[in-house]
Amino acid sequence: MPDYGHDLLFGANIVPSAQQADTVVALSQLAERAGFDLVSFQDHPYQPAFLDTWTLLSYVAAATERIRLAANVHPLPLRPPAMLAQAAASLDLLSRGRFELALGSGGFRDAISSMGGPRLTPGQAVDALEEGIAIIRAAWDTDAAGDIGHSGEHYQVSAPRGPRPAHDIGIWLGAYKPRMLRVTGRLADGWLPSLPYLRSVGELGEGNAVIDEAAAEAGRSPRDIRRLLNLGEELPADQLAELALTYGISVFNIVAGDPRQIQRFAQETAPAVRELVAAERDRAVREPVTTERDRAVREPAAAERDQARQDTGSGDTPQDDAPLPATPTPDDGVRLTDIRVWDEAARPTAPRSDPGRRYTPAEQANAQHLIDVHDHLRGELAQLRDLVDQVAAGTIDAGAARSHISTMTMRQNNWTLGAYCESYCRLVTMHHSAEDAMVFPTLRRAEPALTPVIDRLEEEHHAIHKILERVDRALVAFVGDPAGLDDLRTAVDLLTDSLLSHLSYEERELVGPLARHGF
Repeated sequence: MPDYGHDLLFGANIVPSAQQADTVVALSQLAERAGFDLVSFQDHPYQPAFLDTWTLLSYVAAATERIRLAANVHPLPLRPPAMLAQAAASLDLLSRGRFELALGSGGFRDAISSMGGPRLTPGQAVDALEEGIAIIRAAWDTDAAGDIGHSGEHYQVSAPRGPRPAHDIGIWLGAYKPRMLRVTGRLADGWLPSLPYLRSVGELGEGNAVIDEAAAEAGRSPRDIRRLLNLGEELPADQLAELALTYGISVFNIVAGDPRQIQRFAQETAPAVRELVAAERDRAVREPVTTERDRAVREPAAAERDQARQDTGSGDTPQDDAPLPATPTPDDGVRLTDIRVWDEAARPTAPRSDPGRRYTPAEQANAQHLIDVHDHLRGELAQLRDLVDQVAAGTIDAGAARSHISTMTMRQNNWTLGAYCESYCRLVTMHHSAEDAMVFPTLRRAEPALTPVIDRLEEEHHAIHKILERVDRALVAFVGDPAGLDDLRTAVDLLTDSLLSHLSYEERELVGPLARHGF
């Protein structure tokens, strides 16, 4: 999979909460001061809890000086392309060339039609987007003769061109399906998917292949299209570097609502990612790359740690070494359902390592990271269960539920129980996909004896994903009929049984290997 060689950028994706308007602006300013390259906001005009994105973008542009601005993303059916082109060019001029245009075909069809927008089939929406891109580019091309002249199935435009933007605005597309990916390769300047919406990290590679082929057929270089990614959770630097080197991601957007997170990501994680990627790019230039070596250099942090352990003149000093303090979370054995999706007694175990081994601080941190990520999942699962219990008991009404969920880490477009459950399911899926694609291959190569354990963990990932699908189905039924609450609670109970058991098993078997070999 390619590294397209783009410079790395880091973005803060801030929820445009109307009830916390001053905070939204303050977080945008903090992101600029902390060193972020981009600030973006969801654009969902049918969501009354959100500020209007165009108004917010203009206000933030006036309140900042350096940081780039974008929506994430504009639904074209609610933003007529000729008007959108003029608004984008105007904001780019006023911000001195800091605006980028991210577009979507409009995934929330019911919500779009409720606002008076056209109700299009998915195919029609893609057709309309292609027409829209042509109109927008024509409006910005003030060197061309005559007015914009477009007569298509979805848009008829005959209007003067201009104004010209202050810089060549990039058009980024939020795309997932093959046809939208081909449009991205032919017409766009960037691909902007969201990791929680992907079934696995490997879909990034599949999407790149479609985009690259379409670009080549259109006479473009694949390097013409920047690859961006919305993250569902904050990932460590080595995993982000892996995404950059393996899948060509060069813009990482995190949902930013905590000032401490903004400071940490911009001042610690982003520089570390840049350093790792720069080192690997430099190594690739300096040294011939064979197939075997190409696989090896995809794990820079792990390779450096292995070398440090072999080289007595580098790494942590012996007095800093200590027994591994990271303690796996035990399985308490409590089960809420009678359903068993796997035989826990049949789980393989890995050979135990030397109990007298001592670990450097960096190795201890590797082990603790897995537990920290799992604890986050456990905490959010507990909140989900509590919210379901409160709704079932009638102790909170819809307004109180929305207020409560708005303070949680994982939030989507609507402050509802349904949106929160969907968000949590996506987060778990993304975490497992990251392990399958990046962590497990490293451990297989480093310790072949772990293979039976890793095979079993992957099988359990697939089983948990099926349970998540069951939660989704129960959720859909509940939203349509409150009588479906019992089925939703049963599905969440089964998720609780399976996920907590799985997390404990994974920690028990992998805390030591991760300390030794890293991510």
